[in-house]
Amino acid sequence: MLRIIDARTGEPVPAAPVRRGFTRVEAHAPDRDATGLRVLLVADLLVRALELDGTPVWALLTGTGDRDGLRTDAAPLGIRPFEDGPEGPDGPDGPGGPGAAQALHVAPAGAAAPDGATVAVAPVDPARRDTVTGADPHALRLALLERHRNTPVRLDATALDDAGATLARLRRAVAAWARQPSRPVPGEVRDRLRAAWEDDLDIPAVLRVLHRVETDPDVPDGARFETFAYADRLLGLDLVRDVGSPA
Repeated sequence: MLRIIDARTGEPVPAAPVRRGFTRVEAHAPDRDATGLRVLLVADLLVRALELDGTPVWALLTGTGDRDGLRTDAAPLGIRPFEDGPEGPDGPDGPGGPGAAQALHVAPAGAAAPDGATVAVAPVDPARRDTVTGADPHALRLALLERHRNTPVRLDATALDDAGATLARLRRAVAAWARQPSRPVPGEVRDRLRAAWEDDLDIPAVLRVLHRVETDPDVPDGARFETFAYADRLLGLDLVRDVGSPA
């Protein structure tokens, strides 16, 4: 079960306390800038993790005065188009329904959020929009994923170039592994991946598990491929993009 640290209390809480009810994920992005984009990315990861666990989700965006602009910036990164958040507390089933009863708020660290468990997101430095203009979208996504959401991120040309090189290497490896007979994701690896992302959405820990799989000589190539394809359902890095391309 996914548990997150509630920024209001510092205590872990279940992300979906009622398993069969809707969970409302609200991204509170005050500005159309790199920090707002990171808030929306963390909300996207939270939605993906909940859906992988079978929890239906209602994803909303509030806060920014330019929501359409932020959605435009977010789409190339593989971030889903969050709906505009309602002014009141109503969920998808009306007042008091499961959408209203289960709410997770994703907001910049230190920002005020409505009552409900809050996932805090550290800022991006610099936060200006021009920091990300022209950057490869998936390299930008990886650069943001490589640091825990509680850790500020410094985005510059070096960070983006490094992330782009890592992404290209992983895509080449995944394409090569796909040419070998498929093998299932090893049970121990699957358990380690889920334990990582279910522990406060620890994406850097997920990436460390993948690095061990990439370099472990005892893991068959077919199992490496299936492992990376499985993890990418959460990461959203399009790691299988080059499968089928000429070697």
